[in-house]
Amino acid sequence: MIATLKNNNWLLVKVIVLVTIVIPVGFIAYKFISTGQDSIVIFEDFPTYLSILIILYYVLLILFGIGWIVLQLKSVLSLKNANRKNELLHLQSQVNPHFFFNMLNNLYGLVDKDSEKAKELILKLSDLMRYSIYEGEKKSVSLEEEVAYLKNYIELHKMRYHKSINIKFDVDLGDKKHQILPLMFIILLENAFKHGVENLRENAFVSIKLRATKNNISFEVENNFDAEEISKNKGIGLQNLKRRLELVYPKKHILTFKEKESIYKAKLVLEL
Repeated sequence: MIATLKNNNWLLVKVIVLVTIVIPVGFIAYKFISTGQDSIVIFEDFPTYLSILIILYYVLLILFGIGWIVLQLKSVLSLKNANRKNELLHLQSQVNPHFFFNMLNNLYGLVDKDSEKAKELILKLSDLMRYSIYEGEKKSVSLEEEVAYLKNYIELHKMRYHKSINIKFDVDLGDKKHQILPLMFIILLENAFKHGVENLRENAFVSIKLRATKNNISFEVENNFDAEEISKNKGIGLQNLKRRLELVYPKKHILTFKEKESIYKAKLVLEL
């Protein structure tokens, strides 16, 4: 991209120099050939010719300048879009590593104890990884696909834990045609399990609500947690989410967090 900008600048310089030389010489040559006048007569009228040439030169210079500015703006916008896309892909590739590592560790110990359950977990895990890798690179996915991914994620967690967990997922897709950025909600859900369920020995709960209307999508996650076991790295995934929202939904999203009496609530609203 930088090389292209330099080539365009150099091309513009060559064109301006060429125009500066060719127009005056060509004009004088034309007068010699078309009128048959000698150089003395032509140069007697040179002030008039010079004025015309100067005006023509500056008109061409302005046109070339406008063209150059437009070209530079297009190049800069193209570069920004490329950088934005690369950053977005990088951020999306960082989603879910903690969960996948934990699941692989659990599978290692489960293979000998319960091979049938291990096989089932492997199939579900492969579906999640496939979605994260292939769908995660897309510009957008359907809201229904994202909901199916969240449900698989929840089911895998239910199979993973040996303790009782109260999980509710309330979905109301009033408008199923919405397309959204892939892996948009998973970080909020993952935080509920990572910082809530995993640190509680009993009475853990996660409540998820997803609403879709014509103009917006609302995703809400509420969970209880052990105040003494709050992770210091809690904000890493959230920073990832915030940056992706800034890139794709600038000024069209509301992300809020509330914490009260060992209950944590995260809510994301996307304006469409």
